[in-house]
Amino acid sequence: MTALSLCACGSGGGRGLLRNLCWSLWVLRRSRGSQSWGPGLPLQLPRPLLGGGSPGLWVARKRVSSAAPAVLRSLNTYAKLCEQAVREPQVFWGRLARDTLVWDTPYHTVEDCDFSQGKINWFLGGQLNVSVNCLDQHVQKSPDRIALIWERDEPGTEVKITYRELLETTCRLANTLKKHGVHRGDRVAIYMPVSPLAVAAMLACARIGAVHTVIFAGFSAESLSGRINDAKCKVVITYNQGVRGGRIIELKKIVDEAVKNCPTVKHVLVAQRTDNKIPMGKLDVPLEEEMAKENPVCAPEIMDSEDTLFMLYTSGSTGKPKGLVHTQAGYLLYVAVTHKHVFDIRQGDVFGCVADIGWITGHSYVVYGPLCNGATSVLFESTPIYPNAGRYWETVQRLKINQFYGAPTAIRVLLHYGNAWVKKYDRSSLRTLGSVGEPINQEAWEWLYKVVGDSRCTVVDTWWQTETGGICIAPRPSEEGAEILPGMAMRPFFGITPILVNEEGKVIEGDDVSGALCITQAWPGMARTIYGDHQRFIDAYFKVYPGYYFSGDGAYRTEGGYYQITGRMDDVINISGHRLGTAEIEDAMANHPAVPESAVIGYPHDIKGEAAYAFVVLKDNTDNSDIIMNELKSIVATKIAKYAVPDQILVVKRLPKTRSGKVMRRLLRKIVTDNTEDLGDVTSLEDPSVISEILNAYRKHKAKISAS
Repeated sequence: MTALSLCACGSGGGRGLLRNLCWSLWVLRRSRGSQSWGPGLPLQLPRPLLGGGSPGLWVARKRVSSAAPAVLRSLNTYAKLCEQAVREPQVFWGRLARDTLVWDTPYHTVEDCDFSQGKINWFLGGQLNVSVNCLDQHVQKSPDRIALIWERDEPGTEVKITYRELLETTCRLANTLKKHGVHRGDRVAIYMPVSPLAVAAMLACARIGAVHTVIFAGFSAESLSGRINDAKCKVVITYNQGVRGGRIIELKKIVDEAVKNCPTVKHVLVAQRTDNKIPMGKLDVPLEEEMAKENPVCAPEIMDSEDTLFMLYTSGSTGKPKGLVHTQAGYLLYVAVTHKHVFDIRQGDVFGCVADIGWITGHSYVVYGPLCNGATSVLFESTPIYPNAGRYWETVQRLKINQFYGAPTAIRVLLHYGNAWVKKYDRSSLRTLGSVGEPINQEAWEWLYKVVGDSRCTVVDTWWQTETGGICIAPRPSEEGAEILPGMAMRPFFGITPILVNEEGKVIEGDDVSGALCITQAWPGMARTIYGDHQRFIDAYFKVYPGYYFSGDGAYRTEGGYYQITGRMDDVINISGHRLGTAEIEDAMANHPAVPESAVIGYPHDIKGEAAYAFVVLKDNTDNSDIIMNELKSIVATKIAKYAVPDQILVVKRLPKTRSGKVMRRLLRKIVTDNTEDLGDVTSLEDPSVISEILNAYRKHKAKISAS
């Protein structure tokens, strides 16, 4: 009777209770038929790695014996676990999947992967629901545990949401989506800042089997419409307005402009973040009003392990963003396991990842990883310097945050404000500090460790990508007390097999070497395809170095065998942790009638890590170049986002091209970084004199900036 009583929580009345009881009885009857757990898996990994687990609210799980042969009990070190994960990935991940996730139907095959075809499949035959794993199982055990703490833009106005409340909100929103025609497999665009309702929107899609694509609420209307159209979204969920850093962001206006060009959109569900009234059109639906009419119970759709969970758009070296597809079981398992062990998550911890949910970090380590683990996750709506440079640390003190995970860009900004803002607040609750989005420089790392962490917190500099789903290289987990070196990701996570490859595609052996960072074998969390273009997926990640996953990043392997990321190797730049294809900026500037061609590169920036530098050719007899430069910045902000606007724009007469017409951007990068003494091979240049021509223009531009 206990299971039946627990599942009634949040039912909202007698009829809701009856529905819950009936649903629970149906599930219990159905679950009795699930007896097998796939292939025999003899390995008994240490309990601290695998965690415990109880029967879920919606499904019964067959318990696994804790007994194991003595020889296998010795697999309790980082080195042995790494070896096991590489040598026998089916055994390693199979056991983790059994112990970590709540399944409706057991899988029969752990993995079926082939990099040559871009084929990645995990836990075949298995069925589950991600929202059940993130909500119901915790509501069954601890319904009043805090799931989310919404750190609103206004300081000191945090809102706490229990797992029971989040489940009820998710179910109401899921039922609202169904009422408005959203079915299994339909795509839903979420254009919202960090908030509990945005998280509920993601989980509501997962509950009914719809596919969400969260679009960063800083993108322009044109960028938004492009992503909506590529995904063929049926519904858009947004707020009337956003609030960030004390400023109002007109989200609904941007959506209105975008959906004018989105024929697949049937409804726009509009929630209220502010009290300000906004115009509502024929597509618009007041979200909270509709949710209030809906039942707080929604039976979860049972999903196959390789059904799509979400799509997330990321920039590539071409002008068109690519919708990377992540699926159900493998992704959820990987983010839960990495979240738990990289950050040393313990029961009762408050996990503070300050990333936006519009990026993969927000998906994996604000929403899915923490909630699957039953942790308390902080939703940070504001900025690191609003209302002052102590905002992060005052939040740490007030919410008693145990793990803090942010971008090096923000750390570099705060470093320049000095130590006083940090020392003003009590940070004794912190145990782990993490950085994400780009390589962290040593000065920022040292400040994070010594000043923020008082030289007592573990610092984890994590390397991973939208494509990888979760953390692939980080200082932890490791052997007990193992060293951590500043500014270095260091150690591969279990099952990750990094290698370095040279330009000829040959694996570079030994230490103290640099090359292209590749991974030799599949892992559960990696993306499965690019939506609507699997060949592009193969070409981008598996064709450059056949047989390997190519990350697009370069890396250095130290004499100790550790990995340090050196940055992007393709035409993608990383601005404040946001990956952006240079071709996207070039395409935007090409809309100006006075600009026949341009070339954009990334260059080092003290705060942003990288910034965009644009070389622009103007048509003959063009006057008022300063006006054109301002117009170009406005175009980029309108077509992409404000963060994409180049910091510097230099007018040149021509660009350095090969005889085949390809722009040699590496030469432009050499000029901007004052590294022209070693230009490398320039024999393929159509006219080598163009280098001195551009160099003279660059020096004059630099002198002009210095003088001003």
